[in-house]
Order: sequence, then structure tokens, then C-alpha cells
Amino acid sequence: MGFVGSARWIYSLLICIISIAIVRFSGKIQSSISDFALPVSPIISYLQTESISIIRAPDSSSAQSTVPIASQMSIPRAIRQAFLAIEQPEGAGARVRRSIGTAKLRNFSPFLMLDHFTIGKGAGFPDHPHRGQETITYLLSGGVDHEDFAGNKGTIGPGDLQFMTAGRGIMHAEMPHENPDGSPNVGMQLWVDLPEKLKMCEPRYRDLRASEIPTVTADDGKAIIKVISGQSHGVDSVRDLAYTPVWIFDITLKPGGEVTQTLPKGWNAFAYTLSGETTFGKDSGASSASSSAGSLSKTVPEYHNVVFDREGDFVYASSKPNSREHSRFMLVAGQPLDQKVVQYGPFVLSSQEGVYQAMLDFQSSSNGFERARGWESEIGKRMG
Repeated sequence: MGFVGSARWIYSLLICIISIAIVRFSGKIQSSISDFALPVSPIISYLQTESISIIRAPDSSSAQSTVPIASQMSIPRAIRQAFLAIEQPEGAGARVRRSIGTAKLRNFSPFLMLDHFTIGKGAGFPDHPHRGQETITYLLSGGVDHEDFAGNKGTIGPGDLQFMTAGRGIMHAEMPHENPDGSPNVGMQLWVDLPEKLKMCEPRYRDLRASEIPTVTADDGKAIIKVISGQSHGVDSVRDLAYTPVWIFDITLKPGGEVTQTLPKGWNAFAYTLSGETTFGKDSGASSASSSAGSLSKTVPEYHNVVFDREGDFVYASSKPNSREHSRFMLVAGQPLDQKVVQYGPFVLSSQEGVYQAMLDFQSSSNGFERARGWESEIGKRMG
């Protein structure tokens, strides 16, 4: 996902490459990221996902251990912000609700982008490149095929996950099934940043099937937790979803249900609401250390991203007893990286020079993109 319509994407890429040549020739490229100013055309400025985005590294003093540390007094995580993910067009006829990677939430390492996508008949994400990140795709309904220039092919169905490490370079396509009942294909795609030392690693691809994901219940069965990766209520299912440690839970609450989920200390965390109305946090019994940073409790409907403070030990969520439907949300946490992020569409590096090089490598089919020359996916031809 995250692929803008191919014609305007390629056009803006060519314009940017011309700009690179001009800038390099005139010797104006700055060595300092803070002094960086890219000459861009109006079309590049207009396309948010195709403009170069620079994010400074978080304070290294805030980096924490990957191992959860139990404290004598558990502290709930306060809510930093909550906002609606607005639906927008993406790819070729697809619709996405993007809640990470927008002006509302951009500097949230290690997460680069979160899309809640809906792909109907005749839509999809045909052949496009990536470098420097990993993608985690979780299908909620329907089916999606994947194919890349390394010969990897796969299909995921409801509840399945697909992981792709772009590393030094990959070109692939993601195309939906045509469901017999005409229903769209719906899922989530999360982009996770690669540590700087692994930006040029070899690409890789793997699946996690729904049948492999353990489920645990809490609150007398009123809370159902799919432990995609992490530890929850006695279930230990930590997985190497990405090179950067990430925990993911798919949580459903029946009316009146509640859940307390412990998260690793110091990790960035958010919840994305898929359906129903969910209350996060409690107004009572919280310490001043947590309440000083943000709101302690907030009730949000579907399609909202709820961002939590790093401080604290757990997230508490509940559903009102008189709710007419179950509430469902994704809870995700990841270890922040102490590095800059410079992004131009599907290329994510740690300097503007790295982004320039990625664009030139893709254009010249070199340094990781050799197999892109003349390659066309079979599934991408469905776009006709």
C-alpha cells in the first residue's frame, strides 16, 4: 500500500531526479540535515506521500530496553491524542484511512505509516518499489495476492498476516481477490522503519496464518485477545515480525467487557478502533505521574487512532454495558529507533543523500533494483 497512482508518481519521480542532477551539479547539497532544502516542483509539493519528509531522531536518552520491566506500582498509560482517520484515495482505485504518516501523527518511531484499506473490484496496488522499511499487512476480510520481483508469491485470507522486508530494494504488487458476494477486501497495513544498519539488508517475505495466532480470553470471556505478537494474560507469543521489535494485538470487547494489557516500558504505542465504541483509560485511581502527561480516559468510536504516552506500564480499555455491538481495536507497540527518517514515497532512508540514491538506483535498475528492469508482475496485469 502507500502507492500513489503510477502515472503521477513516475512523473514526479522524474522531475525530482532532474532536480537532483541540477542540485548536485551546482554543489548545493548540504551536509547537515537541518539545513536541507530540496528544490521541488509544484506537483511534488502537492502529493503528500511523494514529498520528502524529514523526521529528527528522538532523544536517545528515551530509548528503553526491549524487555518489559515490572514496577512495584503499575501505572496506566495516559492518552496523548486521539483523532479520526479520514478516508482518502490511494493506489489504483483503493481507499485508505491513514492515521500514521500524516500531519497529525508523523514522528512516531518506529512506525512510518498505518493504513486501514478497502479495495474493491478493479482496484489495487500494481507494481511499485520500496527501500528501507518493512510492511506488515493484516487482512480483516476478503483476500489479497502478493508478488515480487524475487519470485515470492502468496495469498492471504481473513486473519492472515504478510510481512515484507524491503531492505536494499524490492518491487512488488498487491492485488485483491474478486469476492463472489462483491464485498471489498479490507485490512490494515503498517510500515515499520528499519534500523539504519539494516537499511540495505536483503529483502525477505513471509506469512503468518490465522491458525497460528493464539487467542486468550479475559474478564470472564468478555474480552477476546488475538496475540499476533507479544505477551498477554499468560500467553507468550513474541514473534520476529520485523527487525524492529513490535507487539500487535487484535482485541474484541463484548458489552461491559474490559481488558488491561501490559506493554514494554518506553515503547511507543497506539490503538486503532475498527468497530464499536471503546473507552480507553480510567479517570480514577491513576497516579499524578501519568495524569500530568495527557488525558486519562477517552471514549472513541470506530476509525480513530488513540496515541498513548511512553510512560506507564499498561493500557486499559472497556466497552459500555449498554453497547449495542462489540468493540474491536488493534493495539500496537514498538521499540523507538534513535535515528533520522527521510522519506520520499516508498523510499525511507536516514539522509536526503540516501533518498536521492534510492531514486537513482530504481531509475537505473541498480544496487538492489537489478531485477526491476523489465519486470512485470502477473497479478498486476489484472488492472488491464
